[in-house]
Amino acid sequence: MKRTFDVSPWHVKTTTWAPQDKRLQESMTSLANENLGMRGFYEEGYSGKETLEGVYLGGVWFPDKTRVGWWKNGYPQYFGKMINAVNFLKMTIKVDGEQLDLARQKPTDFALDLDMKKGTFTRSFNVKIGKSTLHFCFERFVSIVQKELVGQRLTVKNIGDQPVHLAIDSQIDADVYNQDSNYDEQFWDVLDTSVDQNHAVLFSKTKPNPFGTPQFTVGMLATTKTDLAATGQQESSKLVGNSFAGDLAAGEQAVLEKRTLVATSRDFSSQDEIDEHLTQLADKLDPQSFDDLLAAHVQAWGQRWDKSDVIIEGDDEAQQGIRFNLFQLFSTYYGNDSRLNISPKGFTGEKYGGATYWDTEAYCIPVYLGVADPQVARNLLKYRYQQLDGAYVNAQQQGLNGALFPMVTFNGIECHNEWEITFEEIHRNGDIAFAIYNYTRYTGDKSYVLGDGAKVLVAISRFWADRVHYSQRKNAYMLHGVTGPDEYENNVNNNWYTNLLCQWTLKYTLQVLDEVDAKTAGELGVTADEKHRWKGIVDNMYLPYDEERDIFVEDDDFLDKDLKPVSEIPADQLPLNQHWSWDKILRSPYIKQGDVIQGIWDFIDDFTPAQKEHNFDFYEQYTVHESSLSSSIYSIIAADLGKEDKAVELYERSARLDLDNYNNDTVDGLHITSMTGSWLDIVQGFAGMRVRNGQLHYAPFLPKKWDAYQFRQNFRGRVLEVRVDHEGTHIKLVSGEPLTIDLAGKSVELK
Repeated sequence: MKRTFDVSPWHVKTTTWAPQDKRLQESMTSLANENLGMRGFYEEGYSGKETLEGVYLGGVWFPDKTRVGWWKNGYPQYFGKMINAVNFLKMTIKVDGEQLDLARQKPTDFALDLDMKKGTFTRSFNVKIGKSTLHFCFERFVSIVQKELVGQRLTVKNIGDQPVHLAIDSQIDADVYNQDSNYDEQFWDVLDTSVDQNHAVLFSKTKPNPFGTPQFTVGMLATTKTDLAATGQQESSKLVGNSFAGDLAAGEQAVLEKRTLVATSRDFSSQDEIDEHLTQLADKLDPQSFDDLLAAHVQAWGQRWDKSDVIIEGDDEAQQGIRFNLFQLFSTYYGNDSRLNISPKGFTGEKYGGATYWDTEAYCIPVYLGVADPQVARNLLKYRYQQLDGAYVNAQQQGLNGALFPMVTFNGIECHNEWEITFEEIHRNGDIAFAIYNYTRYTGDKSYVLGDGAKVLVAISRFWADRVHYSQRKNAYMLHGVTGPDEYENNVNNNWYTNLLCQWTLKYTLQVLDEVDAKTAGELGVTADEKHRWKGIVDNMYLPYDEERDIFVEDDDFLDKDLKPVSEIPADQLPLNQHWSWDKILRSPYIKQGDVIQGIWDFIDDFTPAQKEHNFDFYEQYTVHESSLSSSIYSIIAADLGKEDKAVELYERSARLDLDNYNNDTVDGLHITSMTGSWLDIVQGFAGMRVRNGQLHYAPFLPKKWDAYQFRQNFRGRVLEVRVDHEGTHIKLVSGEPLTIDLAGKSVELK
C-alpha cells in the first residue's frame, strides 16, 4: 500500500514533488473520453526513466507477432495490442535557450490536480531556468462533448526579477514507441504532414501486418493560439509543429492554447475524408475560446454526475475512492459506440494490450445497468454478437463445435498467447451468457434474448456440449483441462465455477428456446436430439463438493494442497506474484481472486445462508486478492452474511486499490474494469440490492465509520434515490411511474 495523493472528495491532487513516483502519478491522472485518452505525462517531455508517454485511440490496435519455437496447433496467430499513438500533446519549451525538463531542473511549489468533477488535469510549479524563476501552469481536458477534441492551455509567468526569452514549439510527434515493443519496433508510418502559421497536420498509418487485419489511418490537426509571436514551422519525416517566441519582463506572462482534433479510419473510409472532417471541425470550433470548450465539457460531466454520483458522509477516503473509480470508468466507456468495449487498463497503460476481457460481462454490465441508459449495457451485448463469427473460428481452431468467445480480443478472434488463459479459461463463455440473463432480468426487456441473444446462447451451448466429456466412473459430465477465475490454479480438472456455468448456460438456453418465435427457432436450428443431450448434461453435471466441510470444491485437487492460510505468509513475500516463482504459486493453495465465491455471487439467491457462510469462511482464508477483481466480490458476500466489518474492509481495498496502490502495480496503468467493484459493494453489498422476479429488494446497513451514504439507480424507466443514514433508509422516486419495492422484507410503494 502506497498513498501518493491527498485525500479529497472531488480531487486527486498532491503538492509533493516525487520523481520516484512519476509513473504512478501518470497512471492516476489519466484522462479519456471513450474515443481517445492518455496518461498524465508531461507534454514538455521528461528525460528521466520514470515515465510512460502513452496516448491511446479507441479501437486502434496492431496484431503483433507471437509465433515462437513452441508454437503449436490451435495457438493464436498474433497478440493484439493497443499501440501507443502519435504524441499530439508535445510542447518543447526553452527559456534563454535552456530546455524545460524536470528531470534536470528541480521544481518548487509543485502541484498536480485531477479534478474529477470537471474532468480536467492541471499541473503547476515554479522553476529556476535561464536568468530567472518562472511559474508554469499546464491545463488539459479530453472533451466528452466533442469526441475528437483535446484541449491544452499553458500559462508561463516570469516571477523573477530578470527578463527572459521564452520559445515554445507546439508539435505532433510520430517518433513513438510502445513500452513492450520488441527490439524498439515502431508501429506507425507517416503518410503526410502540413503546417501553416498556427496549424499543424500529421497523417499516420499503422504498419502493414502479415495477418490480414486492417491497418488504421489516423489524422491529427493541432491549432495553436498564443500571445507570443509566430517564428516559424517545423516539418520532418516524423514531426510537424509551429514555433512561437517572445520576451517576458519580470512579472509578465504568456498564454498558449493548443487544441488537437483526432480522427481515424474507424469512422472514415479515406484519408481525404478524414482531412475534410478535421478541417470542417476546426473551422466550427475556431470561434470558441478555450474556456468555452472547457465549459461545455464541464457541464457534460455535471450531467453524468447528476445521474451516478455516490455520496458518502463521514469518510473522505471512501468518498474519494468511489468517485475516482466512477470517473475513470466513465472516461473509458460511456456506451456511445457499440464497436468499443472496456479494457482492463482503459487508456491508462499498455498492460493487457488494451483489449476486451470477460471483465466487461461479469463486472461492468451490472454497474452500467444501474447508472446509465439500458442502451449502454445493450451495446456491450451487441459488441459480442457482432463478433460471433470470430467466436466460431476460435472453437473450430480447437476442433470444437459452437462458439468460443475470446479471452482477449479486438475483433472476435482470440489474440492472447498464454495457453492456460486463452483456451483453458473458458468460463468466459458462461459469463457472456450470464450477462444476457442479467440484462434481461434487470431491465425486463426480452427483445434481445429472444433475438440476437438467443443466437449467442445457442452457439455457446453447442460449444459446452462438445467440450464436456462423460465419465463412466462418476456417471457424470466433466470438464478437464480448464482454468477458473483463480488463475493461480491452471490446467485443472472440474473447476466448480466453470462446470456450474456450463450447466447453467445449457439450462437457460433451453428455457429461452421455449420462448422464441417460430421464425427465430427455425434460424437457430436446434434439433430435438441436441435438446435431449443438453438436458442430459444439465441433469448430470459434475460439481465438486466436500461433505465434511460442506463446501463446493474449487477443483478436483484443491483439497490435496498444503492448506495453510494467507496469515502464515511472511509480509515481505506479498504480493506473491512479485516474489514467488510461478511454479511455487501453482503448487500453493493461494487464490488470486474469487472463484467459488464468484459463482456464489452470480447466483446469490440460489444458495442457503449456511452454504454461503461455509464457502466464504473456507476460501477467504486462502485468498490473497492479487487480482483487482477479487475483493469487491468477497465484500458483497460478506455483507450478505452480515459480516459488516469484513465487508467494509474489503470495500476499502476495492475502492482505493489504485489510489493506494495496494498491489504495487498501478505504475502500469489503472484497473479500470475492477473499478466497478466499489459501486457494486455499496449497492449490492451495503444496500443489499437484489432483483427478484422483477422486483427491487433492498436490505441496507450503514458502515460504522460513515454518517450516511446515498446513490441513484436506474431501474425499468425509473430513477430512484436511496439514502441510508443513522435514522434509517430513505428511498424516493425521482422520476418514472410508481413502483413497489421490497425494503428489508416490507412492501413499499414509491410514487
